[in-house]
Order: sequence, then structure tokens, then C-alpha cells
Amino acid sequence: MYGTIPAGGSSGFGTVFKITTSGKFTTLHSFNGSTEGAPAYAPPVEGQDGNFYGTTSNGSQVAGVVYKITPSGKLTVIYPFPGDSGLAQPVALTLGTDGNFCGTALGGTGSSRYGGVFKITPHGKLTVLYRFGGTPDGQSAKGAIIQASDGNFYGTTEGGGVNGVGAIYKMTPAGALTIIHSFSETDGKGLQPLAGQVQATDGKFYGAAGNNTSSGVLFQITSKGKYTVLLNFTNTTGKYPGANPQVSLFQHTNGTLYGDTYGGGTGKLCSCGVLYSLGMGLGPFVSFVGPLFEGKVGKTIEILGQGFTGTTNVSFNGIAATTFAVVSDTYLTAVVPAGATIGSVTVATPGGMLTSNKVFRVTPAILSFKPTSGPVGTSVKITGTSFTGATKVTFGGVKAITFSVDSDTQITATVPTGAKTGRIQVTTPGGTATSPGVFTVT
Repeated sequence: MYGTIPAGGSSGFGTVFKITTSGKFTTLHSFNGSTEGAPAYAPPVEGQDGNFYGTTSNGSQVAGVVYKITPSGKLTVIYPFPGDSGLAQPVALTLGTDGNFCGTALGGTGSSRYGGVFKITPHGKLTVLYRFGGTPDGQSAKGAIIQASDGNFYGTTEGGGVNGVGAIYKMTPAGALTIIHSFSETDGKGLQPLAGQVQATDGKFYGAAGNNTSSGVLFQITSKGKYTVLLNFTNTTGKYPGANPQVSLFQHTNGTLYGDTYGGGTGKLCSCGVLYSLGMGLGPFVSFVGPLFEGKVGKTIEILGQGFTGTTNVSFNGIAATTFAVVSDTYLTAVVPAGATIGSVTVATPGGMLTSNKVFRVTPAILSFKPTSGPVGTSVKITGTSFTGATKVTFGGVKAITFSVDSDTQITATVPTGAKTGRIQVTTPGGTATSPGVFTVT
């Protein structure tokens, strides 16, 4: 497991650490507090390359950074925030389905003083997707943003909104943002959320916020903005003795949601918080290890759940895996089978069928093509895997007007006018495959 500490370390500005499940703790990196920024309030997230990516806040020479760190601890700053007219003080990152990261920033100066949402590639190319405008927009997005099953991003702001005390927003991958709920000081339904949200297996979002009439609330909201308060915390007395929830909930594979509060409870020395569970009647499911819900035919996928002992079948969108292994009652591995396409993964256990909470993307692969050269109009047979549903074929970046998907393992395409010598690419709902060799246009 990997995480951050906002203080301490060799320089006193915080660290990145890893810890094994048996408790072996290793400090991977100590931030210098200047060019690397400090402190780091959010944990790093794993990228598709196996490295970890995270953020720090203000340092003496930067207004926060986005960093990359290898599992062995080599840290590289891939983007320093300038803190003038740009965004500043980044918070948490999330990995998008396109392999890039989306994050929020608390604010800089000028047009960025209310913060915003940005996209950054693993190589450090940053794009500002949206700048908050305060009221009636949003302001100070401290909670982590998430990408939902509809492909859009959802998050919260501590301030702004119609009433100036926070909002919940939806944003498209292109940066078109809509406020779907504004909090109010007068209705007793929460305000100023610090936590992000989680999308549960019922498709709805669950989150936490403060409240001026109680010690905070847990809420449910739909993608259309239908908002419902589920409970009010009561600090040290009453049915729900927590207070001041500040972190996003998490859904366990048993279907139950879990979270904690900063205060409240019945501790002997202080009201130092509670750990709670929230049952919404949601059934068990399976999930994937890590954030990488994709892979090529032949790749071994790690799956988490419960009741796996005695499993008889693992399928990828209806195609059974010929190879799978039950490692424990809560963990199994399966090899992506030939013919698999994008869709849910199901596991047949003695207790019933379990379905994944994420869609698994089967990425295509180009193995070979014939002929390897020819003029415009040449018919080229492309051999590979997972071609079903292909939407585009290109030669040197030029789109083929004519192509046919002959089978899941073969495409026939005609070299288009304007084609250039270069690699062939095939795009499917699961991703884009690039040929290992070059097609030469004669």
C-alpha cells in the first residue's frame, strides 16, 4: 500500500511511503519543501505504466506540483504549478479511462482564484478543463473528483454554488461543467463538503458534508441531481455519534459503504472520530486489483471479492476464461480469453453469480499485416486480437475510408488516398492498437 504523510521526513515537509500488509514500513521519498512543494495531503494513484502519481501543495518556489514516483522511490516533478495566473494548490488526482489524470486545484490568482479542474498526461502536459467562478458557480474543490460509469466526472466544491456554501458538479471529459446541486445554510441538508463522492453499484453517488444544524450529513445524489439526506451525525450522543465527515466513502465488495469522521464518538481522551458503515441494501460484487480495468487477450487479471472457494466459471462479457485460479476465498486470477470484448466480468461462485462494479476494457492488439507495402488502393489484411466493433483504421495517421471486420482476429482495409508510410492503427471500444511494424506506401 502507498500513501503520503503531510509532515516529517528528513526535511520536515512530508513523505511518500509504502507499507506491506504485515506492517513493514518504508519511506520512499522526503519532499524538499521548495521545488517539490509540500505538504502532500492526498495519496498517490497508480498509472497505467505501474508508476504512482500525486500532488503537493505550496512550496517555497512553487504553488504545488504533480509528481511521478516509481515503486522503488525515484520521484520526478512532471508539472510545477506557477501560482500566478494559472491554477495552484492541486488536491487529489484520479486516473481516467484514457490513461490521463484528472485533478482539482484550490486556486491561484486572477481568473484562477476560485480554483478549477485540470487534466494532465503521465508526461506532464497539463490542460485546464474548467475554472470555477465562485457564486453561482463553485469554489475550492477540496474533494477528489471521480469518473463515473457514464464517462463524466463528478465532484464537490466547499464554497460557491447558488448559495455560496458549496456545490456538486458534473463535468464532461471535454470540460463542460454543470452544477447539479447547490447546498444551503437554511434547509438543514448539508453544506461546505470537504469530501468527494463514490459511485456505488446502484449507479448513485454517495457523499458527506457539514451542516450548521447537526454534526454533518451523509447524502445520496443521482446524476440528474436528485439529492437525498440519508442521516445526520449527532456528535457524541444520539444514534449517529460522529462529527465532521471529511473523506470520501468507499464501497467494499460485500456491497456496504464505509467511511470515517474527523470528530465525534465516545473516545475516553477526546471525541476523536468514528469509523462507520452505511448499508444501502446493495449486493456483493467483484472488483479488480488496482485502477487498471483493461488488458489484452492473454493478460492475467487479478480479481477481488468473497466466496470464491468453489468457483466454476469466470467470464469476460460472456466469454469464459479457459484459465483461472482461485488463490483464496477473496482473491482469484483469470486470463483474458480470446474473443473477449468490452463489458462486465462475472464470477460463478457456489453462493451465486457476482458481477464486476467496473466495465473491463479488452484492448486490441495488431500482430501482423500483409502485404507490408503497396500503393493507394492496396487491400491489406490485418491480423490481431479483439477487433470486434472496430470503428477506425489508419495508415500513417490517415483514416481508411473502406475496411471490414472479418472476424475478431482479422480486418481487411484499403490503403486510403493521402496515406503516408507509417504504422497501422486499429481503434475499437476497448482502445487503440498500433502495429509493431511500418506499412510502406509506394
